[in-house]
Amino acid sequence: MEKMKTALSFGADAVYAGIPDFSLRARINDFDINRIKEATEYCHKFNKKIYITINIFAHNKHIDKLSEYIKDLKKIKVDALIVSDPGILILVKEVWPDAKIHLSTQANCTNASAVKFWLAQGVKRIILGREVTLEEIKEIHKAVPKIELEYFVHGAMCMAYSGRCFLSKGFVDRSANLGDCVQPCRWRYKIKAENYKEEFEIVEEEHGSYILNSKDLCLLEHLQDLAKAGISSFKIEGRAKSVYYQAIVAGIYSSASKKNISFYKKELETKLVHRGYAKGFLLGEKAEQNIESSHNKCSWEFCGQVYSIKNEKLKIKDYDNKNLVLIKVHNSLKVGDRVEMVRPKYDIIKMKVDKIWDAEMKEELQEAHGGQNKKVFLEVEEKVPEYSVIRRKI
Repeated sequence: MEKMKTALSFGADAVYAGIPDFSLRARINDFDINRIKEATEYCHKFNKKIYITINIFAHNKHIDKLSEYIKDLKKIKVDALIVSDPGILILVKEVWPDAKIHLSTQANCTNASAVKFWLAQGVKRIILGREVTLEEIKEIHKAVPKIELEYFVHGAMCMAYSGRCFLSKGFVDRSANLGDCVQPCRWRYKIKAENYKEEFEIVEEEHGSYILNSKDLCLLEHLQDLAKAGISSFKIEGRAKSVYYQAIVAGIYSSASKKNISFYKKELETKLVHRGYAKGFLLGEKAEQNIESSHNKCSWEFCGQVYSIKNEKLKIKDYDNKNLVLIKVHNSLKVGDRVEMVRPKYDIIKMKVDKIWDAEMKEELQEAHGGQNKKVFLEVEEKVPEYSVIRRKI
């Protein structure tokens, strides 16, 4: 919920979510039907949309439980359902005939004929496979102009075709196609994978290699090209990412224009952890791998997020009337730190931390550390909205 609110605050027009049973986010996922209801009400309050993922490769045991779930989603009035399985699509049409259906990228739709087929089945939006090139997008849009097209523009890339990976299932019996991937593509391999006992025939240098580790997708420079080609929705992948990631990526993609692309691209490269950036298959090139490491190191650290801006009497000696914000600490904050406070729309304030107060004890601190839901007050000179994030160069 916190990540959702952060993404929306920083410019996202819609979010996608799902419960562990039927989505590809089985772990690090605290959504249930009650939280989906809460999330939907929150989105609609701010004229945003929420799309619910039912995009697993379903077995009979899943189908048996789905009808009641779809009925609940109908009552909640979510904006669309994201599906990949034809059986689930049929069930949705039976239980909720008026539901807006989006086709998941897991269905690997990569050509105009397939788009026409899915349109005939009642699908309103196609989330195209990441393997589709810019020229193919233009051809698909020209052939089927009535359907909405969505395309991933940023985030982790899967080494398998349209995310259909079976390594996790084969190695540790945790299926990526049921939302429980352990990401063996990010492991370091020698003669055998460090996390597994089976031997592999791999010829690499002596220290091993990340031979399956795809670079991250970054299409910031091609948003206008994609829009002209027929893409109506840009999608950002954020599997298990932090609120800091949601803020920075959503903020940059919702703010970027032709004139300042180079600035925003540098921000993505230097102030986020990533695996190196590439353009995927968009321009007809091969996907690039980062064989040197699982991810690139970042010289900036996420310090905290603005938790509240309520004007309350704090009874802090000599500071009753100061402009204070309540911060939820991540990692650490220290007196004397020079930090950047990133507000929605990627509006940055540079400041020095002069004083820190414990939010519970109202006492002055020299430093504060994350964990245990630690909250502190900081003084700021300008207005800082809720969900703004703080970072420090390390």
